[in-house]
Amino acid sequence: MSRTPLDKETVRRLLTDPENIPEATRLFGFELIDIDPEAGWAEAAFHARREFLNPNGSVQGGIVTGFLDEAMSVAAFVMANMEARVPTLEMKTSFLRPLGEGRCTARGEVVRLGRSVAFTQGRLFDAEGALCATATATAAVRRR
Repeated sequence: MSRTPLDKETVRRLLTDPENIPEATRLFGFELIDIDPEAGWAEAAFHARREFLNPNGSVQGGIVTGFLDEAMSVAAFVMANMEARVPTLEMKTSFLRPLGEGRCTARGEVVRLGRSVAFTQGRLFDAEGALCATATATAAVRRR
C-alpha cells in the first residue's frame, strides 16, 4: 500500500460521490460526516427508515449491525489509503438500547491495521446522542 496518505478532502470527495456509494449503503441513507485517515476513524449518519422497524417499533438488529459495519469498514478503508478492500470476517454487536426511526450516527475506529487483518470498533448513537449499540470486528485486508 502507498505510504503517502490521501489528503482528507480527496477522501471526502471520493466517499461522497454517488457513483462510489454501493446500493446497500445508499439504502441505509449513508452520509459521511467526518473522517481522519491517519488516525483511522470515520463518522457517518444513517437514516433509520420506518421499513427498518421490527414489531417492537425499534430498528431491526441486523440493520443496526449494518450501520456499524459500514462505519467501521469506511474507517479501515480510508486508513488503508483506499488501496485495499476490507471485508468483515467476523463481528460482534452489543445492543444497549432500542434505536428508533430517524437520523442516527455511527463512529467507526481502527484499533489495528495490519498487512492482512484489521481490527475495528464502532458505536452507534440515536438522534439525541444516546449510545444504542457497540460493535467490534475483524476484517481481511485485501490489496487491490
